[in-house]
Amino acid sequence: MRMVLVFILLFLVTARVAGEMTLSNPEDEQRFNDLSKVLRCMVCQNQSIADSNAELARDFRDQVKEQINEGQSDAEIIDYMVERYGHYILYRPPFNMATAILWTGPFILVVVGFVMVVRTMRRQEQSQAGTNTRQQARLRELLEKSADFDDKGG
Repeated sequence: MRMVLVFILLFLVTARVAGEMTLSNPEDEQRFNDLSKVLRCMVCQNQSIADSNAELARDFRDQVKEQINEGQSDAEIIDYMVERYGHYILYRPPFNMATAILWTGPFILVVVGFVMVVRTMRRQEQSQAGTNTRQQARLRELLEKSADFDDKGG
């Protein structure tokens, strides 16, 4: 039984390696490496397709290798990937109306967070000031009652 499992495992590993596309020369390998670092894995999102082990990243790498083997330029490959998957596939998408939220979103969130913190602090200060004013008024009342009580001879 163990032998069967070992053979199945070896078959799967060799089938996966054999299924991966190869490139013919070092220049193409370098182009592939460069392109793989500029394209984002849509599953992992914080990794390039070069760094990701996701199945989708492997598919993207195969697509890039296939296009390199077909003689496509880097620009043509990137254009193809953007056309097919959108600007989000690029680690550094261009700034335009379609990607404005990608570029401005983090700054907007920081500003909104800052405004919320300032408003919360002001509300707490106003609430604290209101509480202090009520406490001072109550203390004055008690002091006046105490003074009236002392004046009446009590």
